[in-house]
Amino acid sequence: MAITSVRFNAKEEKILKMLKKHYNCDASTLLKKSLWDLYEDIKDREIVEDFENKEDKSETEFVTIDKIIS
Repeated sequence: MAITSVRFNAKEEKILKMLKKHYNCDASTLLKKSLWDLYEDIKDREIVEDFENKEDKSETEFVTIDKIIS
């Protein structure tokens, strides 16, 4: 497992302490959660962008619930 050091200025440290208290977790858990949230945002944007590109090319269609569950 890799170890990464992070330096915070006074304002960032204050925010980190507030978030740790609010979410009732340690700094490591909070940073990992933030990392995953940012990664999820990127993946969501990629999915939406892919859909929009397909939609621009008229490659999308609506389907009924019957087609989805059958």
